[in-house]
Amino acid sequence: MVQQSRDAIGARWRWPGVAGVVLSAALASGCQTVQTTQAGAVGVDRTQRMSSLVSEAEMQQGAAQAYRQVMAQEKAKGNLNAEAALTERVRAIAQRIVPVTSAFRPDAPGWEWEVNVIRADQVNAWVMPGGKIAFYSGIIERLKLTDDEIAAIMGHEVAHALREHARERASEQQMANLGIAVGAAVLGLGRAGTDLASMAYQVSVGMPNSRAHEVEADRIGVELAARAGYDPRAAVSLWQKMQAQNAGRQPQWLSTHPSTANRLKDLEAYSARVMPLYEQARRR
Repeated sequence: MVQQSRDAIGARWRWPGVAGVVLSAALASGCQTVQTTQAGAVGVDRTQRMSSLVSEAEMQQGAAQAYRQVMAQEKAKGNLNAEAALTERVRAIAQRIVPVTSAFRPDAPGWEWEVNVIRADQVNAWVMPGGKIAFYSGIIERLKLTDDEIAAIMGHEVAHALREHARERASEQQMANLGIAVGAAVLGLGRAGTDLASMAYQVSVGMPNSRAHEVEADRIGVELAARAGYDPRAAVSLWQKMQAQNAGRQPQWLSTHPSTANRLKDLEAYSARVMPLYEQARRR
């Protein structure tokens, strides 16, 4: 009986090695290293790996379709570009930011950019893959944003599109799901074990990767704003306003975003780093 138990334990501890080989082969066949952007003045050059099953063209096509649906819904409710002056203001800022995206991606200025403002109380804004921009009136009005602060938000969200973070997250999740399924099958894990593995992935890999995306977007965002002639230091005042809106948020290690204190410290350093670009843009 004792010997049988030892054999069973030995077999159990040998299986993870086999699972690792199977998983490594699956990941290697499904992922490829890509360089989505140039480093820019801020030096963002982290190596990215994307699934060959998730293409940039497919992401942009899906984003365009989803964007049309959202805009159609908001138009039907009378909320799409309901305030002409606000829409004109946001579009004017985009017209200055879009051309300078070439500093990170030469192809980006040629994307089919769209900029719309949705009348809603939400403190939110986003940019879909391929340059589909949406601002909610609430974020501008409730935070009393200056043009420089709007540029900070837009630069940050545009940076996500330039770095193809949505595609990267989809690739990571696809590979994680494959890895967890393979591991669960090899190790004989039940539903509870599979759920635990998924949770462990989110805390140890998924969330940190999302935080890395946010940091990259912050850094690229201040450079885009500076190159477009907007004060990059406005990113700091913006997040001070956001901090007041988000008191009592959860700890950084359980969040997909950096803590506000860490974010402010990084933004202060990187906005100072791109000030020469801002000063140069102002002289033009």
